[in-house]
Amino acid sequence: MLQIQDVLVSEDLFIRSFACDLGKCKGACCVEGESGAPVAEEEKVELEKIQEAIRPYLRKEGIAAIEEQGPYVIDTDGDVVTPLRDGKECAYTVFDENGIAKCGIERAYRDGAIQFMKPASCHLYPIRISQVGEMEALNYHRWTICDPALKCGKDLKLPMFRFLKTPLVNRYGESWYAELEDAYEVWKTIRGHLA
Repeated sequence: MLQIQDVLVSEDLFIRSFACDLGKCKGACCVEGESGAPVAEEEKVELEKIQEAIRPYLRKEGIAAIEEQGPYVIDTDGDVVTPLRDGKECAYTVFDENGIAKCGIERAYRDGAIQFMKPASCHLYPIRISQVGEMEALNYHRWTICDPALKCGKDLKLPMFRFLKTPLVNRYGESWYAELEDAYEVWKTIRGHLA
């Protein structure tokens, strides 16, 4: 682990190459799994605030799930997560003309209907945030549905942290990300000497 300001960063973010390949995975991270996407404490209020504005962007099945369960739920592990539709996809999931799962919240954001893009856990995936004492820790969450993204990233020679630059900057700021880039350059030099 490396420390960038008050955030711990797994070296996996440097080692692993990654670039979503939606043509291959079809947005499976919005559909697969036993639980919804993690929702941070401060995001609960945002999800409550945007409900009316995002309705036009959601499927009727998703709206029904949210009306029945609420904008977020507590899963079996005691974590706050997005609700699922019939134990399947996230209630906020919509599908495009190619059957690719997308986020209805993000569509509303991109149209300017809301100011909240989507939960950070979705935007940063496959990075997961955990709390270590007073600090946040960023770790790579390995899931086989993202194997096409690993291959695509490798083909593009794109480290995971660079693919996720926008959500990392949104969460931690430009100066933090610049420090991460600097740390990567030092890490590459050290790693090269060790190889």
